[in-house]
Amino acid sequence: MTSTVTLRNMEPPDWPSVRRIYQEGIDTGQATFETQAPDWDSFDRSRLPGHRHVAASTDGQVLGWAAASPTSSRPAYAGVVEHSIYVTAEACGFGLGKALLNALINSTESAGIWTIQATVFPENGPSLRLHQTAGFVIIGHRNRIARMSHGPLAGQWRDTILIERRSPAI
Repeated sequence: MTSTVTLRNMEPPDWPSVRRIYQEGIDTGQATFETQAPDWDSFDRSRLPGHRHVAASTDGQVLGWAAASPTSSRPAYAGVVEHSIYVTAEACGFGLGKALLNALINSTESAGIWTIQATVFPENGPSLRLHQTAGFVIIGHRNRIARMSHGPLAGQWRDTILIERRSPAI
């Protein structure tokens, strides 16, 4: 990867690339229990508009994305979101995950969101390290929480690790 990368808000025309990157992550079996990336309408309804970011090369190619969803519709949890972050395989190792995560942290803090959380498979060491360097802490380990239905670990029970970052500014 030799081109410069810019971070910007995700726009509807980015969806085909975002969906492809999402599906690439799903197919590894190390990103989520989801089996298929959703359609645009489902994604759009479930992700907060002010907290969707893409990393794009100067030629416009989307290389990664981050987005946040509310964790609950209850007013008491208005400041708590769950997030996803995905970087295409060919762009891993160039700091895009860190840049996207920082953009998400900045946008959520600017909006008064005090907690960002995620669930990560324990085998996904790069994601855990990325999050820990950004101030996320492990708050729980869920043993055999669900059975994997796809990918190389199909049929196996999987553990997950719950991580969160509480904003020091809010």
